[in-house]
Amino acid sequence: MAKVLVLGGGGREHAIAWKLAQSAQVETVYCAPGNPGTAAEEKLINLPLNPNHPQAVVAATHSLGIQLVVIGPEAPLVAGVGDALRHAGIRVFGPNQAGAMLEGSKSHAKAFMRRHGLPTARYGRFTDTPNALAYLRAHPFPVVVKADGLAAGKGVVVAGNLAEAETAAQQFLQWGPIVIEEFLEGEEASFIAIIVDGQVLPLAGSQDHKRLLDQDQGPNTGGMGAYSPAPVLDIAMSERVLREIMQPAAQGLMRDGTPYCGFLYAGLMIGRNGPQLLEFNCRLGDPETQPLMMRLRSDLYTVLLDAARGEPLPTALDWDSRTALCVVMAAAGYPEHPRSGERISGLEQSFPDTVKVFHAGTQSRDGHIVTAGGRVLGVTALGESLAIAQQRAYGAVGQIHWSGVQFRRDIGHLGLPRH
Repeated sequence: MAKVLVLGGGGREHAIAWKLAQSAQVETVYCAPGNPGTAAEEKLINLPLNPNHPQAVVAATHSLGIQLVVIGPEAPLVAGVGDALRHAGIRVFGPNQAGAMLEGSKSHAKAFMRRHGLPTARYGRFTDTPNALAYLRAHPFPVVVKADGLAAGKGVVVAGNLAEAETAAQQFLQWGPIVIEEFLEGEEASFIAIIVDGQVLPLAGSQDHKRLLDQDQGPNTGGMGAYSPAPVLDIAMSERVLREIMQPAAQGLMRDGTPYCGFLYAGLMIGRNGPQLLEFNCRLGDPETQPLMMRLRSDLYTVLLDAARGEPLPTALDWDSRTALCVVMAAAGYPEHPRSGERISGLEQSFPDTVKVFHAGTQSRDGHIVTAGGRVLGVTALGESLAIAQQRAYGAVGQIHWSGVQFRRDIGHLGLPRH
């Protein structure tokens, strides 16, 4: 029986660990640091371990006799935790530091896309305010201003006019370089695949909801909800994304001499010109992971272990035909100034098998669960249709409360007319 270590403590990691624990081959899944949700799951044990500290992770892995490490968030990947584990002879699912630069640097990713002929928006990279502002004044609006480095999904502003663009550029330049891109019109979607040195195993399609408010209004967030499958990624479009983006990306990594073993997330804009790349992430999306893990029927442990061993991947994964939908319940003040310490009520009840509450920003305090982050819970439901999944998810959301809770009430709205 295997012992697995999952690095991270958010909703994505709760969902990954929960799915790994369902394998008959897994004895224990350790979560570092985990959260109160993972602490309550069968076969899951939380570890008070900093997932961004390579040597601490290596030492814990040796002492616990871990067979596989799965790296959830981007920060440990960019910090080179995967490199340290591989150097120590430990099987790990998650790209090395060089591969993770596809997410760690927007300009690195854009140069990769250009070098390998991947469809994406025109862009410029800037390190100083005068050149950035001169570029903005010479281009039509809207434009997209991005912080070049990691920004937890919040370093992106779609600016409708020069004043908004200048403000975003000046703010992000305080952190480091920025990227300014042309605005692409269409419908956003998420296409994620397992990549192992040229092999591509696609996951089911999904659609995230980045804006804070209903009808895709308000500021960008790390994601306010997601659902799978996404009608915009039908069979024909999925095959096109695989052919035009994911397979060339996998081959491009090999041509660049960058070994890659992990998830590769393509954030897409699908419009009249077909699929175009907005960004790459080097891990599963959050909250896309929650509905994907609800639908996945394949043994996640055996798939990721085979990938870590460099063995041939299966030709396809087995998915529940039902729709899964996740509603993110966020803290007051999110995304700018989330309020922590609010006591959460309603978690003690039992929900039906079609509903799963994944913890993200929670903490145990004095025998109660309280808010401890921006995105607090991912309430996820399965349904025979998108409408049923939506109804079940929001039914569960209505039974959970804390002071200042906020959530969108229209997750899945783009897909409903097509179901």
